[in-house]
Amino acid sequence: MDRFTWSNGLLEINETLVVQQRGVRLYDGDDKAKLDVGVALLSTHRLIWRDSKNHECCMAMPLSQVIFFEEQAAGIGKSAKIVIHLHPPSPNKEPGPYQHSKYSFIKLSFKEHGQIEFHRRLTEEMTQKRWEQAAVLQTQPPAAGAQTGKSRAVGIVGIERKLEERRKETDKSISEAFEDLSKLMVKAKEMVELSKSIANKIKDKQGDISEDETVRFKSYLLSMGIANPVTRETHGSGTHYHLQLAKQLGSMLQAPLEERGGMMALTEVYCLVNRARGMELLSPEDLLNACKMFESLQLPLRLRVFDSGVMVVQLQSHSEEEMIASALDNVHEKGLTAEEFAKLLGLSVLLSKERLLLAEKMGHLCRDDSVEGLRFYPNRFLSL
Repeated sequence: MDRFTWSNGLLEINETLVVQQRGVRLYDGDDKAKLDVGVALLSTHRLIWRDSKNHECCMAMPLSQVIFFEEQAAGIGKSAKIVIHLHPPSPNKEPGPYQHSKYSFIKLSFKEHGQIEFHRRLTEEMTQKRWEQAAVLQTQPPAAGAQTGKSRAVGIVGIERKLEERRKETDKSISEAFEDLSKLMVKAKEMVELSKSIANKIKDKQGDISEDETVRFKSYLLSMGIANPVTRETHGSGTHYHLQLAKQLGSMLQAPLEERGGMMALTEVYCLVNRARGMELLSPEDLLNACKMFESLQLPLRLRVFDSGVMVVQLQSHSEEEMIASALDNVHEKGLTAEEFAKLLGLSVLLSKERLLLAEKMGHLCRDDSVEGLRFYPNRFLSL
């Protein structure tokens, strides 16, 4: 303990705080020091200890005094410790809590754990020896034309100043990002309006453009998004918001539904809508509530829930008879699985399976559920 000197706790020039740990008690060798529990601070230059209650009681020891250190495991009723072996004290040492000690080592007892991280960081600092690099920099003469009158802030004031500078840089970066985002949103609305006008021109000149080019261009238009999506900020909350959202979905989803055979799973609708809305994303709950209002608003769409619990959005003109007929037309003597049916119609496996299950429920198909999977066959009992 006679290697410690009294300190004000402030960091010196070129010194950086590495780690700190509360609940640390000091030992002078094997004897407990006559000090209360405090905070141990490890910097690039020193080991600092400060009393938790009396902050004026602060002492420090240069890391250059350390020979080696080791961990001491915790026991029954004993805390884990780090034992630090030290060089002899220098004869011109400044005053400290101990003038003489019979031990050549000290112990740090960790009452609130944290010894593993403290030991790791101490190992790094003793390996790098950054206090030696700082000493070399201090001995170098100042460059020509350097400002000798400008002092560098150290200690807590310096740390607070660095934090304030970083906060200002962060605020500036965020402000610039939002400015760019606002410009992007304005430009996006212009692009959506342009895409609508081009789409109308395509309708007028349908014969001049091939079908593949039309499909490709429609995918580009879809990625453009919705010009003015319905949001809670513009239409409030509750029923009015869901009504306006349902109307917008009714106009947006009609064309994609016609291209997909008149039916889409609600999960597909969710992905499609949020892709088109861009930054104004919908929650699953808001989408479901809006879809439930399709029929009350007499829109050409409706929400349907199959017996299995699968929810889909389909056109009002899309009837069960059409779904059953498409299933019967494709089921043959060798049977048909949902995966095979999906490839034939270009639908998802989920919707293909629901169509087959509906035809089975109406008595037109029968199933064979085996280790090879679920396969549907024509119901020959109807022809007997």
